Amino acid sequence: MTALRVALLGECMIELQEREGGLLQRSFGGDTLNTAVYLARLLRDHAASVSYVTALGDDALSQSMLEHWKGEGIDTSLVQRLPGRVPGLYLIQVDAHGERTFSYWRDTSAAKAYFDIEASPLETELDRIDVLYFSGISLAILPEAGRERLLAAAQTLRERGARVVFDNNYRPRLWSDSAHARAWYQRAFALSNIALITLDDHIAMQAAACTTAEALAQVWALPTPEVVVKQGGADTLVRLAGHTPISIPPAPVAQVVDTTAAGDSFAAGYLAARLSGLAASAAAASGNTLAGTVIQHRGAIIPSDAMPALGL
Repeated sequence: MTALRVALLGECMIELQEREGGLLQRSFGGDTLNTAVYLARLLRDHAASVSYVTALGDDALSQSMLEHWKGEGIDTSLVQRLPGRVPGLYLIQVDAHGERTFSYWRDTSAAKAYFDIEASPLETELDRIDVLYFSGISLAILPEAGRERLLAAAQTLRERGARVVFDNNYRPRLWSDSAHARAWYQRAFALSNIALITLDDHIAMQAAACTTAEALAQVWALPTPEVVVKQGGADTLVRLAGHTPISIPPAPVAQVVDTTAAGDSFAAGYLAARLSGLAASAAAASGNTLAGTVIQHRGAIIPSDAMPALGL
């Protein structure tokens, strides 16, 4: 049986987590990288492989990232190494309620230059990729020409029957304005089989203030056949083309410690379940369970022995 190949494109940065007394703990993270790690863990015993698509520098920290990803079972053959470039960096500060704030240093990140060469590793391997996953942040960090090539790759995959998954992660500071972001998002939604939408992010990028009901009406009108709406601690909503949206309650959480990677881990739980043949309702429950586990730990990536099983 040929293994299903899932490629996730984005940026992994150096993560600094602030501790008591101002001490900093270093790790690595980024929205699509977090999803890749959790997806690789969940699919480890299935006929599937997970590839990460990005660019890194030739420095020691970039090499450390690569070794870490390989240790998680992630294929790194689609990663570019760019001499003289370095990864981006971000600092997480968490308040008493587990909510976090971020500070970024990423203007010259190597990941921005992934499509600067004539044919990137992703583009040369398109005929061997079954699922492409990217996010609003993946789009935002790329220059306009890079975005065009990413969407062209998505179109090629969609036309030959592969699956495209788009997560709407929206960071206003990465875009010149919300109208610019909306234009690119609409194109991504039109090319995707599955859209993962954080409702707060969708509302934040609209031209005018809208209610939850108005935002959901906009979301249900999207052309994407499968739409999943994440609402934090409220029910997850799933709409399949031609069907009424269904509602799946969140997993119970004893104590929220850190909400970092909640949406990223949900995406992994949902996608792993769908790729394993589970129904959308079961996949949403799987995503909720993993996200509920992740937010009870510090940092983006929890210990592997804390992982719930796929589908639970």
